[in-house]
Amino acid sequence: MDHSFALSIPDADLEPDPLDPAQIVSGTPEVTGRLLWESPDGRRLRGIWQITPGVVTDTEADEMFVVVSGRATVAVEGGETLELAPGTVGFLREGDRTTWTVHETLRKAYAIDLGPEGA
Repeated sequence: MDHSFALSIPDADLEPDPLDPAQIVSGTPEVTGRLLWESPDGRRLRGIWQITPGVVTDTEADEMFVVVSGRATVAVEGGETLELAPGTVGFLREGDRTTWTVHETLRKAYAIDLGPEGA
């Protein structure tokens, strides 16, 4: 980020970010996103992510996010089930295996920190 800025998350234009078909459990979810900032080493990412209804699996990075719109249930393998709605802040740990059941198109702002290279 070479300058300070503000952006309306609900109004931001997003680009297609196709899912790996192996991640889709049911439905026809579509993902879009927009990377707002990336550290020079590529290990820290800040952006906006959106997914339409369906069920998908993922292996997470270290992430903090705030849900802006939509609803989803995220089952963390061997852990909690997270109920996401507008205004919810969520924390995911690197390596968490999750199943996202998206009830209403969900949009979130995120901050991801990737572990050290080779970790």
